[in-house]
Amino acid sequence: MKNFYQDGPQLSNTFRSDEALQKILKSLLPADAQKVALPHLEHLGERAVTDMLTWAQEAESQPPVHVPFDPWGRRIDDIKTSHGWKALEKVAAEEGIVATAYDRRFGAASRVYQMALLYLYSPSSAIFSCPLAMTDGAARALELYADADLKARVLPHLLSRDPKTFWTAGQWMTERTGGSDVSGTSTDAHPFTGTSEFGATHSLHGTKWFTSATTSQMALTLARPDGAAPGSRGLSLFFLELRNDKGELNHIQIHRLKDKLGTKALPTAELSLQGTPARMIGGVGEGVKRIASVLNITRIYNSICAVGHMRRALDLAQDYSGKRQAFGKLLKDHPLHKSTLDSLEADFRKCIAFSFFVANLLGQEEVGEASASEKILLRVLTPILKLYTAKKSIHISSEVVEMFGGAGYVEDTGIPRLLRDAQVFSIWEGTTNVLSLDMLRAFEKDQAGQILEQLLVLNEAGSEELVRLQKLLTLSGVQKEQHAREIAFLIGNAVARIAMKKYSL
Repeated sequence: MKNFYQDGPQLSNTFRSDEALQKILKSLLPADAQKVALPHLEHLGERAVTDMLTWAQEAESQPPVHVPFDPWGRRIDDIKTSHGWKALEKVAAEEGIVATAYDRRFGAASRVYQMALLYLYSPSSAIFSCPLAMTDGAARALELYADADLKARVLPHLLSRDPKTFWTAGQWMTERTGGSDVSGTSTDAHPFTGTSEFGATHSLHGTKWFTSATTSQMALTLARPDGAAPGSRGLSLFFLELRNDKGELNHIQIHRLKDKLGTKALPTAELSLQGTPARMIGGVGEGVKRIASVLNITRIYNSICAVGHMRRALDLAQDYSGKRQAFGKLLKDHPLHKSTLDSLEADFRKCIAFSFFVANLLGQEEVGEASASEKILLRVLTPILKLYTAKKSIHISSEVVEMFGGAGYVEDTGIPRLLRDAQVFSIWEGTTNVLSLDMLRAFEKDQAGQILEQLLVLNEAGSEELVRLQKLLTLSGVQKEQHAREIAFLIGNAVARIAMKKYSL
């Protein structure tokens, strides 16, 4: 033991080793889709542990840098990113991480296929999956609401498989006054009197406190047109392009990059819009309604990425348990260690089944195959899925860090990043409390409670959790709000078990 050095964990092809994903896809994808998707996913699973993993490590070790001025004092607000970060963007285009959902080659199953790609891509992407989420959300919003000329200009870029023409998108909603509560949005939209390549209708003035994907080519944002009503009712949705035809920022000043707990490779900035040309999408006051289509996409992305994160953490822990000896035997041979891992794997299976259950509903809705009740289920389950998988990801990541002992607390092993990055899943696109209340609003608006209760009764009859859930659903007002989190997690557990049974997990 004098010259002993512990071997660290190793990863193998992440598709080939993922039995749960394979079972789900064989259940959800028709035969013709499987012939195309499964070889593609095996290819991406290999990239995830080879070139992508190298680039992700480079992106993490060389975080973005804000350069406000050139050597002669001119304001340039350049954000420099690493070669690894740029290479991961190229992979996203090449592998069709966004485009696969929109070619709709396999109908509703195209969305399931795409989410499987995202699931394999995300853990080795240094969180480049974040700008991809907003790119996908922007594509859907433009597809639904934009005028034909704007669609023709932008969608080919967002859905491109050519890295030279591929665009990503930002989503700029957060201001100093709040994140999820956009009613205090102070960005103003004045009539635009100039000319622009994309048909700008307004110029925007205001500060965005937190803007992810600040190196993207376009963004969607909320602003209040002149004379619009106060609160969220007066907000409208706007499209903007970050740079003009000379490559200069379009009246945008970047104040600083955010120093975050995790997601260090992702450039996130605080910036001001100082007369930025923008084009309204939809009518005046329709901003919150229109941005909802973006949030539905990004919340499901958040869930898929959280589940991919869990799988990566567990893969590392499983491999390490067969290498590390303690107290006379391998970790995997200690009953308590094995029991702990088995429990985490069970949580993972719940989450992956739940996630693809909802992803399939999204695919059905997008191609017009979802029934009225399925549309309501998609609406109410999306916030539940997001909060459920986010919390499970944090729990699993924390346990895995602990399983590595001291090595799990040392930065150069890469293990601590699992926990730091996991925390973003419960914050981005709505915290647990915010999403729990969003769920209650869906109950009231769409009679989702009745439909969901029928679904659970059909599949969970007699369970103690269902009895508790039925009792809580009869509450009203403040009492119901106080129990919103418990309701959400009870529903999450129940639907996850339904999905596991459906996919034979």
